[in-house]
Amino acid sequence: MHTPSPDTPTAPQALPDSLVGCERTQAWLGQSTPERQHAVWVLGDPCYPAALLALHDPPPVLFACGQLAQTPGLCVAVVGSRNPTPQGRENARALAHSLQLAGVCVVSGLALGIDGAAHQGALQAAPSGLSHPGCATIAVVATGLDRVYPRAHHGLAQQVAAQGWLLSEFPPGTPPLAHHFPRRNRLIAALSSGVLVVEAALKSGSLITADLALAMGKDVFAVPGSIHSPLARGCHALLRQGAKLVETAQDVLEELPVHALSHNPSLTGVSAQTLALPSDPVQRALLDALGHDPQPLDVLLWRSGASLEDAMCALHDLTLAGRVAEMPGGIFQSLGR
Repeated sequence: MHTPSPDTPTAPQALPDSLVGCERTQAWLGQSTPERQHAVWVLGDPCYPAALLALHDPPPVLFACGQLAQTPGLCVAVVGSRNPTPQGRENARALAHSLQLAGVCVVSGLALGIDGAAHQGALQAAPSGLSHPGCATIAVVATGLDRVYPRAHHGLAQQVAAQGWLLSEFPPGTPPLAHHFPRRNRLIAALSSGVLVVEAALKSGSLITADLALAMGKDVFAVPGSIHSPLARGCHALLRQGAKLVETAQDVLEELPVHALSHNPSLTGVSAQTLALPSDPVQRALLDALGHDPQPLDVLLWRSGASLEDAMCALHDLTLAGRVAEMPGGIFQSLGR
């Protein structure tokens, strides 16, 4: 057996995974700035969110990024489908916007669809400037905070960090693994005084979050939808189980301990979308034909009596005006009434 001499160079030994994780976390902490702080909170740390201590398995370590000197105060989770209808996306944005106007911190999961719209609505309502004492929104993610999932929300994550918090129980370097998302959902439920589901299928992560909230004794709210939409069935199931039906942000606020928050009668959320009828008769006929449910083009032509050419021109103008959205498969949906 050959024995290397003392002068023979040996291959470097790979670091244990635990040390690699420590080095990666240390490097991430080193990126902290006054404008965007990075922190690691352990159980017992005074900065550790007290709401998470009610869990039977609170994360022993939390990674946080953003405006960590700002306090969240009262929190409400807004969750829903990753593939919502255009109206569902707008409902989430409008409701989150109104909740933040009332001083509520909006919690969600930074996912595509309803989550992203909720974060955007809260950010749009939040006062600008770092002197604002409240936290506009909290994004609880299922990866390490040194990466963003989905990648399309990289810009949104930056905005959340500028006006709120990014939270994770997973250390830097952790990829988006499927079994991490249900664990993320329990943190969303625990941080919030209530969970509002905007659109959800019968089997979805949003219903998991709502079930977790119910088990913790939290309020659950749901926005009803069309009886023909599969994305309304999860909300309708929650309503049958006793969730509160939500048409406006005030429906949520009146169930929460918001005595210190301003009561604003303008917080009407979804129901505030009352728009003047267009002057063009074909556009008016198409809006009447659309009603509140998504409709295919052939149904719109039959109901409105418009020619194909006139209908396509009118739908194009209505889409540019933000009154109608075209969905996959040539389906059209009215945005607001």
